[in-house]
Amino acid sequence: MNGRVEGKVAFITGAARGQGRSHAVRLAQEGADIIAVDVCAPISSVDKYPLATREDLDETVAAVEKLDRRIVARVADVRDADGLGAALDEGVGELGGLDIVVANAGIASYGMSWELTEQMWQEMLDVNLTGVWHTAKAAVPHLIARGGGSMVFTSSIGGLKGIMQVGHYVAAKHGIVGLMRTMANELAGHRIRVNTVHPTNVDTHMIQNPGTWGMFAPDDPEPTVEKAMPGFMSLNALPVPWVESSDISNAVLFLSSDEARYITGVALPVDAGAAVR
Repeated sequence: MNGRVEGKVAFITGAARGQGRSHAVRLAQEGADIIAVDVCAPISSVDKYPLATREDLDETVAAVEKLDRRIVARVADVRDADGLGAALDEGVGELGGLDIVVANAGIASYGMSWELTEQMWQEMLDVNLTGVWHTAKAAVPHLIARGGGSMVFTSSIGGLKGIMQVGHYVAAKHGIVGLMRTMANELAGHRIRVNTVHPTNVDTHMIQNPGTWGMFAPDDPEPTVEKAMPGFMSLNALPVPWVESSDISNAVLFLSSDEARYITGVALPVDAGAAVR
């Protein structure tokens, strides 16, 4: 039996680690070749956790190649439309086409909405919203040339509800949903499907840091994951503090596969019930 995305090529942003690496590995397990990009550099307003490195991206490459799939990996910043497009074009040239897009790259920073700096606000929107648009914009001509395909944008439960101390993040993640719904209509005639996934907290560097722990222990000058655990637990309806990257990857795989061939314009929560909490 062939894999669920056998013979397809997937473009994944933020692929050096975390959810992005998980998506690359899961799609490769099911037969896809991968075009992987990541900025592999710090972003100044993100100061609570380190961003991925080139070594992290190399680990993603090794994990995909271990599955006997091809991968083209490039350092590229989703804020740089030209650089991102050039990386994608290289990958398409080497792998022969494009079928699946996973706009996963994102950052997190923290503060009450009126206390955010201009830089925090702008960098958040540049990466988490404009970066998704740049990814889709670069990919659409390749998908049209292929005769169709799937795009999945990584939003958040913060794309469906308000969450304190991340107003800029919530604004960007809501924006992705509007972009998805519009592009689902615009691209339907080309047999290109566009959907969003909406994770609750996922067990990656983005939540396992003092910034996120401090959201759930705001009066503690030295927050820890243990102190934040009641807050993590309160967010979800199911009795878990967070989900795993693989849980999101399974949803991405489904939406990217022919099993979801008539699913477009959908905002899919993978959130342990957080959206209905």
